[in-house]
Amino acid sequence: MSNSDRTAYIYVCDTFAGILKETDDGYSFEYDREYLEGENPAPVSLTLPLREEAYTSKTMFAFFDGLIPEGWMLDIVLDHWKLNPKDRFSILLVACGDPIGNVSVRSVNI
Repeated sequence: MSNSDRTAYIYVCDTFAGILKETDDGYSFEYDREYLEGENPAPVSLTLPLREEAYTSKTMFAFFDGLIPEGWMLDIVLDHWKLNPKDRFSILLVACGDPIGNVSVRSVNI
């Protein structure tokens, strides 16, 4: 699978909020138009305020990287799913479906 095929669906309080993609050039995050037009949409984080334009970055956005567990919990995730510790996007997809807080990351849009 090439990096351009990797997509994460981002939810805020179990409401689909946007798409995080890993591309050959880095990462992008874009809020869903319906989410933006909905009643009282909340930003994913203060560093990613609501807007129609996509955010882009050469590295994983700090907010999403911060959702990834650390220490012994990260070791369990890496061992169980046999993931490369440098593949932060894969770790995000498998370990952040139900993190602490109101933002969750899913590999499919449900």
